[in-house]
Amino acid sequence: MTEVTISAADGGSFKAYLATPKSGKGAGIVLIQEIFGVNKVMRDLAEGFAAQGYAVMCPDLFWRQEPGIDITDQTKAEWDKAFSLYQGFNVDKGVDDLKATLASLRRHAACSGKVGSVGYCLGGKLAYLMATRSDSDANVGYYGVGIQDALAEAKNIKKPLMLHVAGKDQFCPLPAQAQIQQGLKGHSQVTIHLYPEQDHAFARVGGQHYNKAAADLANKRTADYFKQHLG
Repeated sequence: MTEVTISAADGGSFKAYLATPKSGKGAGIVLIQEIFGVNKVMRDLAEGFAAQGYAVMCPDLFWRQEPGIDITDQTKAEWDKAFSLYQGFNVDKGVDDLKATLASLRRHAACSGKVGSVGYCLGGKLAYLMATRSDSDANVGYYGVGIQDALAEAKNIKKPLMLHVAGKDQFCPLPAQAQIQQGLKGHSQVTIHLYPEQDHAFARVGGQHYNKAAADLANKRTADYFKQHLG
């Protein structure tokens, strides 16, 4: 396990998990956590993207509340903890920390140039906000929660954004999905893929709603997208 320390824009510092490609250098990806912290699921994703040739940083976004969160989705106590952290999370500060991570990754010896972002759940919305608030070169969000509340920022999207939407997402119901589709309709930089029969977190390996076929399709689309825009 490799960790790096990143300086926050408003003081203090936080950790990020670092995974690098076998070649030693590649385009960069900022990997944005779910509500369970930088856990095994996120570390495995980081290593997976590194195996595709990317330099990856996955920052600890809950550090302002409790550094080092590493829990699963397997028990009620962990879900309660995760939702407590989610409710106490400052989205604006979180985006600032992601922008600091992006800048740090761009400077890292393992990064060859372009840097994108990809996020899941909480991270799905944050990937959208990276498209509206940062200079990230390409962004991908999986089943983001709350994007419909930030559609006023869509006009700021200047770089490619791809969203994976779960049609039966219990945390992003149909009215919210309709708002997102309508709010981003016709935007030249935005691609939306709908998975009509899938629930939230269909791509989380080991999760209750994991669906291999849908996950494989979404992950291939993501891999192709990053190859196109970060290569």
